[in-house]
Amino acid sequence: MLCETKLTGGDVPEIWAGADIGKMHSHAMVINTEGERLLARRIENNETTELLALIGDVLAISDDALWAADLAHGAALPIGLLPAQDQLLSYLTGLAV
Repeated sequence: MLCETKLTGGDVPEIWAGADIGKMHSHAMVINTEGERLLARRIENNETTELLALIGDVLAISDDALWAADLAHGAALPIGLLPAQDQLLSYLTGLAV
């Protein structure tokens, strides 16, 4: 489920997890509120285990995360797995990236 709520004032998450979703693989990056890179990883798009491992590694950093992807459609695996892990996923346009 894509996040439809807007962040306000004190609602800023501790970390931000973003995914640039490609045809064969994606690249994920996690930053904190200061913009420091905490994690960067390439993941295969068809590997549920890799994405679940990434989600686990992000949650090990903090469970207060907001995920963003550059595709609203075509990112079926993250769209399916993140809500099952109680994680919010937002859409960020390619132009904004």
